[in-house]
Amino acid sequence: MQPWKLDRETIFDGRVVRYGVQGSGPPLVMVHGTPWSSFNLRHLIAGLSSDYTVYFFDMLGYGQSDRSEGDVSLGIQNKVLGHLLDHWQLDRPLIIGHDFGGATVLRSHLLDGRTFEKIVLIDAVAIAPWGSPFFAHVRQHEAAFAGVPDYIHEAIVRAYVKGAAYQPILPDTMSAIVAPWTGALGKAAFYRQIAQADSAYTDAAQERLGEITVPVLILWGAEDTWIPMAKAQTLHKLMPGSKLRVIADAGHLVIEEKPEELLWNIQGFLSGGESSLKGRFAGRVAKPVSIKAMDRAIAAEVARGSAPRKR
Repeated sequence: MQPWKLDRETIFDGRVVRYGVQGSGPPLVMVHGTPWSSFNLRHLIAGLSSDYTVYFFDMLGYGQSDRSEGDVSLGIQNKVLGHLLDHWQLDRPLIIGHDFGGATVLRSHLLDGRTFEKIVLIDAVAIAPWGSPFFAHVRQHEAAFAGVPDYIHEAIVRAYVKGAAYQPILPDTMSAIVAPWTGALGKAAFYRQIAQADSAYTDAAQERLGEITVPVLILWGAEDTWIPMAKAQTLHKLMPGSKLRVIADAGHLVIEEKPEELLWNIQGFLSGGESSLKGRFAGRVAKPVSIKAMDRAIAAEVARGSAPRKR
């Protein structure tokens, strides 16, 4: 698997946030969740960059961005997103958020007044209560978890990640997900972001969901055990006019399990509705490409030197 590199950066409150830009066309911003990074959005980035200028980044405390001690809660991630939107000079982009990324998008829109052309939420953290018993235990004993031996820590992370998927996770993919959370810096960062998770941050946006007037597409893995389908249905009801599409045989990590089906739905929604698949996207999106084909396409882009560069 080709290494995933974010070669551009900006400074937010003295901390480095790394990002990438790929493709051409209308601006489209992508926001990952936890414990993920922009790496897990690579299939969607590859599939959308032929029609959109795709902006993606690693949230503060995640992936290749600053993972040192500090605030990495949902309370700061919307501010990081706002900083990036200003840095990129984007006023009304399309936007996609998965998991915590969905919460960040909603907070940015409802609390910060950021405008988006259309919003796509994928298995979003948006409806309380959320957070597993593991989350609660880490919040109570963060220091103890951060002090476990490295081999035990890695086993914990792997088991945790595995629980997000309905389909088996490829070994290379699992290794790439786990890598940022290893070593002294990564281990502390992993438990820090869990310890700082608080439903108060989503409550502030949840009570205002009915105010959203822009088009919203909700995509959900049918077998999501982290955030069950009932949450998707509640989210859908709280946003009049939103669309809900369920992806079969996929869990919370649907972005890795069924990216081709996500692309099919996203392309139709962003381009003006499912009917457009008979026109502009016919033949290219109606027959989803395989994950292996996407990986080959990403590797080809890197080989041609089109990977994001510093600016």
